[in-house]
Amino acid sequence: MLSTLRDASKGWVAKILLLLLVLSFAVWGIADQLNGNIGGTTVIEAGNTKVTATEYRLAYDRQISVLSQRLGQRISNEQARLFGIDGQVLGRLVGGAVLDEQARVMKLGLSEDRLASLIAEDEAFQGLSGQFDRGQFRAVLNNVGMREQDYIVSRQQAAIRQQVAEAVSDGMTAPKTFLDALFQFQGQTRDVQYVSIDEQSLAEIEMADDAGLKAFFEENKADYRAPEYRTFKVVTLTAQTLANPDDIAMDDVRAEYDKNQDLYSTPETRTIQQLVFDDKEAANVARERILAGETFEAAVEAAGRSMSDVTLGTFSKADAPSTEIGDAAFELASTTDISPVIDGLFGPILIRVSEIIKEDVKPFAAVSDEIRRDMALVEAQDILLNVHDGYEDARAGGDSLDEAASKQKLEVKTFELVDRQGLDNNGQSVDIGDEKSAIIQAVFEAEENTENQPLNAGRDGFIWYEVTKVEESRDRDFDEVKDRVQADWLIAEKSKQLSAEAERLASAIRDGGDMNALAAEKSYPVESKFGVARNADDADFGNAGVGEIFAVGPQGVAVAEAATGNRRLVFKIQAINTPLGNGETLSDQETAAVNSAVGNDLLDQLVGRLQNEFPVSINQSAIQAALLQ
Repeated sequence: MLSTLRDASKGWVAKILLLLLVLSFAVWGIADQLNGNIGGTTVIEAGNTKVTATEYRLAYDRQISVLSQRLGQRISNEQARLFGIDGQVLGRLVGGAVLDEQARVMKLGLSEDRLASLIAEDEAFQGLSGQFDRGQFRAVLNNVGMREQDYIVSRQQAAIRQQVAEAVSDGMTAPKTFLDALFQFQGQTRDVQYVSIDEQSLAEIEMADDAGLKAFFEENKADYRAPEYRTFKVVTLTAQTLANPDDIAMDDVRAEYDKNQDLYSTPETRTIQQLVFDDKEAANVARERILAGETFEAAVEAAGRSMSDVTLGTFSKADAPSTEIGDAAFELASTTDISPVIDGLFGPILIRVSEIIKEDVKPFAAVSDEIRRDMALVEAQDILLNVHDGYEDARAGGDSLDEAASKQKLEVKTFELVDRQGLDNNGQSVDIGDEKSAIIQAVFEAEENTENQPLNAGRDGFIWYEVTKVEESRDRDFDEVKDRVQADWLIAEKSKQLSAEAERLASAIRDGGDMNALAAEKSYPVESKFGVARNADDADFGNAGVGEIFAVGPQGVAVAEAATGNRRLVFKIQAINTPLGNGETLSDQETAAVNSAVGNDLLDQLVGRLQNEFPVSINQSAIQAALLQ
């Protein structure tokens, strides 16, 4: 990423992104200077080092931006909490705070010359000459709303903190013994024998009575809770929704067809064959023999060539290899004719065509509807912005969404009781259109009965929406979901019985029983797998089941859930296969990744140690207040 930014650093966007990347390592320590004492309540305190609520919010907002870019859509605060962004940001700020405090205790610093050098080396601030440009420095900082002194302080803090981090982790390499062990660990494979037990082997299960179902419902009540539902209206304005083919006169459609007939026809094509001769005399002799009754194929054979050698391909006249070849080929009346001798690139040639595909012209009736739709789209595109302005003017004048849409002859669609996943209250997906995801997100961020800014529909369309009803999330009654409870209870009961049967069989095998004999008692199939690799996504065991295989030792017996269907797999390790080689077999990339991980682990240990040395206090109320800003 850094190299990409550097390559494009002459562009303003890249310069700003590079600056923000630098600031992401030093987000603390600038907020009070940026905003005075706004939100200055301390969120984190480690010794004499403090992190303000504003600093926390800056880091939080930046992390949301990073995740939004990764997902391709702006995430809400509620989604951010589900992703655990608040905890991630807090952890990073705590780590930075104790490192800052350690740097302060150690009285680490940075000379003015070194600080100036670091700033000068930042390509975001370099002019066309490749040298530091003070005017550009000021311009870039101005674009992100930061004062020069604020940036200098933040850059200094980041550099000092980095001294502590690099002293612990920089240049760290993993021991050879560790790399050898890692290679053996990653390359190990296992052979297993296993028994598959599915639902068909279970006896018929009698449905629980209402008392049992209600008990199951109460234990899993959260699973049946009704989500928040919203009813909303949508008006979509695009060229497609605006276009009305019936408004286009058929005379105009016919005129368009006649003007652009080339668009509705496929030109004649011919498969061209070319026989090359050393001189014209030989070519004329061959032509005379063909006119006298000899086949073209015989002439090709006599010349010591094959038919594939002389076949150029299938072409329209315009696409022929040369004008001369095209003219000669398309003057032939049939596939039995031969051309006169003509001059070719490599000598005199004779031309024959082996196949003729006539020009195909689509009749007007076959394409009139398509032409009419295209013409209607062009007209719609021309008036789209006028319709947009008319709708907005009507809303500004006090019209409701329905009234404004009616004046512009736009359709209003109402969607009843839709949840955040775009499902109705029966759990079925609601067809809201191509922009469904964006509409759902906007609807659940909007206030009830409030006009909202339109969303984009494609490149040049608009989507207006309005929430008309909000039905809050609530606990459902048993009677509302009794059918679901019955189905879920049955699934859970089958799973319970399958697991019990699988554990019974596994226990018998652990006690010395023969897997094949025990399986035969109930006609369970027995199968084997060889060379199962760690982290493989096996068709039967799945990734999780493979994890179970590698969780037991030699001759180990265990149970795994199958990757597909409601099945249990009782397996026994038959062999553990060790790979040949050692840590030196790892690629440079893998070794570098291990070294980096070891360095990061040491840094994490340092941060943990510093948290004990500099007890950290966290003000949760200040964090909540920061998130509400």
